[in-house]
Amino acid sequence: MKTTISIVVPVYMGESYLEELCKEISLLRDRMAEAVPQVEVCEAIFVSDEAIDNSERVLRELEGRYKWVRLVCLSKNSGQHPATTAGILHSSGDWVVTLDEDLQHPPKSIPAMLCAAIAQSKDIVYARPLTGPHQSMYRDLMSTTFKKFVGKLTSNEHITKFNSFRLMRGAIARSAAAVTGHDGYFDIVLCWFTGRISSVELSLVDRRFLERGQSGYRFRSLLSHARRMLVSSQTKTLRIGGGLGIFALGFSVFFGARVLLSFFFDESTAAVKGWSSLAMLSLFFGGITLFLLGILFEYISIMVLHNQGKPTFFVIDRRADDSLRPILDKLKSL
Repeated sequence: MKTTISIVVPVYMGESYLEELCKEISLLRDRMAEAVPQVEVCEAIFVSDEAIDNSERVLRELEGRYKWVRLVCLSKNSGQHPATTAGILHSSGDWVVTLDEDLQHPPKSIPAMLCAAIAQSKDIVYARPLTGPHQSMYRDLMSTTFKKFVGKLTSNEHITKFNSFRLMRGAIARSAAAVTGHDGYFDIVLCWFTGRISSVELSLVDRRFLERGQSGYRFRSLLSHARRMLVSSQTKTLRIGGGLGIFALGFSVFFGARVLLSFFFDESTAAVKGWSSLAMLSLFFGGITLFLLGILFEYISIMVLHNQGKPTFFVIDRRADDSLRPILDKLKSL
């Protein structure tokens, strides 16, 4: 029985790259058929996200040329993540790989990602760039810094691995895609289903940015990604607020006790009457307010995640990996 791989590609303005991308996928299929017939790229699903160029026309021609190419068209522009989840929901492979349209993510690296998943018994493997893919210190530094910041804020150690070039176990990918709502961040949702997440170092280059100085993301889109990433996560900020409230309460009690002791035993320390009591009361009631708000927002966060479809548990069967372990060396050589 073959292990199948589905490739999902969201398309927005990929007219110049799609034919070459299909040729690379075809070469990968041929090499797999010769060296490891137990593994097959069974389909490449291209999702037209209301493409602004002639991508749909090119894809229809490629669909006629390659029997494994499938075209899915969205009714309006929805963004990369919704387009990706739409493609995943149309997939059928045991494993699903998502990659960008502009050849930043080479299909020839898919066997290395599958090898890492099987050898380490992982469910998701992200590509980790050896160097900054944009070859722009500012853009790459901003991306890395933001992911580290959100990772610390949400206590999610996997956020720094997030990349649109990912290999996922099919059952997990389709389940995550099915519950990813309008404001859900797909990679965060994937973390709801498994903690077995890894990454492999690959050479990734953003050709579109280097050739044209254009990026697939505008600044507004990046802000939207950041917002959805935070909304989909249970941030530590909520607990920090509650902790500050408890600290303020404790400090107000300590400060109040000190004021009372000073009043009875050393009245000369209270130079201006009333201000100490006012400060103590402000700290006390401010601390209570912060503590109660922390509890309220924590409860709201739990309700939001439940409404977004976060599961209590998920069942997965990894026994099929055993049949691929004997051919890992052949896979690595592709």
